[in-house]
Amino acid sequence: MFTGIVEEVGSIVRVERGSEALGLEVRAGFSPESVAAGDSVAVDGVCLTVTRLAEEVLRFDLSHETAGATTLRGRKAGDRVHLERALALGARLGGHLVTGHVDGTGELLRREPRGENLDLILRAPAPVAPYLVPKGSVAVDGVSLTVNQPRGDQFRVTLVPHTLRYTTLGERRPGDGLNLEADILGKYVRHFVTGAGGSHGGGVERRMLEEHGFLAPERDS
Repeated sequence: MFTGIVEEVGSIVRVERGSEALGLEVRAGFSPESVAAGDSVAVDGVCLTVTRLAEEVLRFDLSHETAGATTLRGRKAGDRVHLERALALGARLGGHLVTGHVDGTGELLRREPRGENLDLILRAPAPVAPYLVPKGSVAVDGVSLTVNQPRGDQFRVTLVPHTLRYTTLGERRPGDGLNLEADILGKYVRHFVTGAGGSHGGGVERRMLEEHGFLAPERDS
């Protein structure tokens, strides 16, 4: 589990494209005692396992499924990526709960400077669009951001100077793809309200809400 607060921006030093997997080697500035083989690290919002580390270089091996569902498939040596180590139990949650399981890749449509801030207008894929609610949360390349002005499959995020300084989002240009992860709390709510799982016989009904004290019982006329 992650928070969407980028710890540092690393640099890809090597990309290996095989028939069954994609290997990434990323230079990071984490202290040697703070990361080990087997640890989870979010790379541009994608939860990956450290398979090997040497000095400041972390090795990740991605399946073709993971690579194909994220923007990491197009990465090359020299590209910069957001890095965040897994959330420690008891640590402050500065952003929102992020799993590192990308729901799909969105597209940057426009950039709109607003004083010292920068607004990005993005198009979300179908798995993400239903969860875009005003003032809700979304992870964009692993960065926890607030959803503004959602309209259908489009929404706006505002990058403040701190975010522009410590992430690569300000470098993105129209047409670029970005990894998007919808808020996991919204996913659970929608799942139970709509009965998407099918195992409990449907969505939330008035009788269930009355039984649990969320609504006053209806009176017979």
